[in-house]
Amino acid sequence: MAVGDNIHCPLCGDRTLVHYWSDRRRDYLQCEHCQLVFVPPGQQLSPAQEKGHYDLHENNPGDQRYRAFLGRLCTPLISKLAPGSCGLDFGAGPGPTLSVMLQEAGFDVAIYDIYYAPDTSVLAKRYDFITATEVVEHLSRPGEVLGHLWTMLEPRGWLGLMTKLVRDKAAFERWHYKNDPTHISFFSFVTMDYLHTRWGASIERPEDDVILFRKPDRGLCYEL
Repeated sequence: MAVGDNIHCPLCGDRTLVHYWSDRRRDYLQCEHCQLVFVPPGQQLSPAQEKGHYDLHENNPGDQRYRAFLGRLCTPLISKLAPGSCGLDFGAGPGPTLSVMLQEAGFDVAIYDIYYAPDTSVLAKRYDFITATEVVEHLSRPGEVLGHLWTMLEPRGWLGLMTKLVRDKAAFERWHYKNDPTHISFFSFVTMDYLHTRWGASIERPEDDVILFRKPDRGLCYEL
């Protein structure tokens, strides 16, 4: 696939793109600046098709296996939060669970989801922490969305992301994660390091696919 001049990286905006991979359904491009791998806009699902896939999810707070999965982000994040911290679970999905787990730990948590909890008033507030578990891989404009989430954090606040990370082309070829048609943006640790540098944030990686960014004090803050 030829990389068109009108396509730019949806994370950093750079136009230095290369073909990364193709399968029978779609192509994957990579930004040479931030290393994001992404599906070009013309090959992404429509919102209605995307929601149809999400409606099949059966996540709920009573599912102990799902709680254990989310605990990989929840547990290390809780250890860093002060009592009384308030947060936002962004992209909570049809069965919000992480927000319940954080509330059970004593924190005040709002939720937002473009399809299932679309109250945009929560996006105009400030938070001590924001979580996005299995969300960024679904974003068609990750730079815009993550940049806005970053502005919503209080100084020294935490942004917790959970997503599977790209390793290399050999692994990508057989990677089940890319086969979900709603997955369109694939981060690597290099991509996460780009964000940490761009934001002037500190960064921790408690699990292979869990990244915690801490916003600096007000005077040191950078945004996308």
